[in-house]
Amino acid sequence: VQLQASGGGLVQAGGSLRLSCAASGRSFSFRYYAMGWFRQAPGKEREFVASINYIGDRTYAESVKGRFTISRDNAKDTMYLQMNSLKIEDTAVYYCTGRQTQFTKLQYGSTWWPYWGQGTLVTVSS
Repeated sequence: VQLQASGGGLVQAGGSLRLSCAASGRSFSFRYYAMGWFRQAPGKEREFVASINYIGDRTYAESVKGRFTISRDNAKDTMYLQMNSLKIEDTAVYYCTGRQTQFTKLQYGSTWWPYWGQGTLVTVSS
């Protein structure tokens, strides 16, 4: 499975960005994959941001609740992260990740997720 993240860039605090993650692969059924976003700021550990299971249940880190929205389009094999009211502390490289599972309860440690995209940089300026 290959994941391709895009949509990062430079934005002012209070602004918005939408990240996309396109999935592809042989014998690949996106609809049966849980998908997620992690981020890693300079000098910090990679941290969970949001996830969506195969039936569309969403989970968010406390730091982004109410500001970020994760979604998926199974017809396009693509996941999105709409980020509103961005803060300087949201600056990080954002990684998309996936795991084939029909369990609805997911885990949020990075080692649970086997597939990773290359990352896209989000920089929020003051």
